[in-house]
Amino acid sequence: MLLAGAGAGAFAAAARPATILVVGDSLSAEYGIARGSGWVALLGERLAREKIAASVVNASISGDTTSGGRSRLPALLQQHRPTHVVIELGGNDALRGLPLAMTRENLVQMTRAARAAGAQVVIVGMQVPPNYGRRYGDDFAALFGSVAKAEQAALVPFLLAGVADAAEADTLFQADRIHPTAQAHPRMLANVWPVLAPLLKQR
Repeated sequence: MLLAGAGAGAFAAAARPATILVVGDSLSAEYGIARGSGWVALLGERLAREKIAASVVNASISGDTTSGGRSRLPALLQQHRPTHVVIELGGNDALRGLPLAMTRENLVQMTRAARAAGAQVVIVGMQVPPNYGRRYGDDFAALFGSVAKAEQAALVPFLLAGVADAAEADTLFQADRIHPTAQAHPRMLANVWPVLAPLLKQR
């Protein structure tokens, strides 16, 4: 069963090998940790163990925003022709104090571009620390779900669930208190996998 509203593009995607394109920021670009230890690399290993025929393209860039991802996405879609696009962006928008309306619009346009190219979309949610203010924090966290619902995309509610809110959170972050350690990345994949895997098995 395909996502509701996926349209003819999703049927076309079923005719080609599965390719998962991850468009993210430093949380997906293995910032500060050994290459091959980030959640995207671990995703590739999980696919192999599960014998799911899918390749992974990590197009994540440390420091990237939703505006940067939106500008990069058309070329990435053309080059890699993904069947699935994972959008992990937005955290740097908040760190830079960018308007929530801009973040929302960029996520909407990225989702629509990916779907128009025949890909199913997973939006990865993020949250900000309490010092940003409760209202801003709540509105920021909610926008990922609202975009996913409006655009009929799949949603990972919070990439750092079980990391940022863990009892041992101090041990799961690098010295900057922003970027997770390698120890945290299996938990991050554990948040993504239950959302992404069913989409792969629908093909």
